[in-house]
Amino acid sequence: MIARFRTYAPAAYAVTASAVFLDSLRFKFTNAPETQVIFGRLDAWAAGFGGQGLFAQTGLFSQYVIGSAELVASALLLASLVPALKRLRVIGALIGAAVMSGAVSFHLFTPLGIDPNNDGGGLFAMAVAVWMSSIAVLVAGRGVLVELAQAVAGVLLPAAPAPLLRNSGPLPTPARS
Repeated sequence: MIARFRTYAPAAYAVTASAVFLDSLRFKFTNAPETQVIFGRLDAWAAGFGGQGLFAQTGLFSQYVIGSAELVASALLLASLVPALKRLRVIGALIGAAVMSGAVSFHLFTPLGIDPNNDGGGLFAMAVAVWMSSIAVLVAGRGVLVELAQAVAGVLLPAAPAPLLRNSGPLPTPARS
């Protein structure tokens, strides 16, 4: 039973999270009224501390930027269903966890609230479900995550220079003439 769960749970997560992300894109990319309410409230909140425009349509955290991250996460998660590409699931889950960490935080700690569109908190519940699932996939794929971190560190951090001489004893002293 546990073996079956370990076999099918990651694929189920990938499909479910992708479905949630892809479903939300129709709202984000068409500038639907629900999206305008959410990002409008967040932009008004950010303006209170000098971050005017941060969540506007051309802002750093606009609906288009967030939607694009969700689209990339979905593509990676769905591609991970191909056995040879299953390592992409961790990268998709990493993006998903980052996006959903923001979503959950903004719902909880800003005037946005848990039910901004009067949907009974459904949007918030889906964000929490995808967030928790993303974290579970990251924990399960921690080996791949460590390999990824090491590969990135190898590219970004300079390697220690190789010693010029091997330590094979004291250097010979030059002969005096």
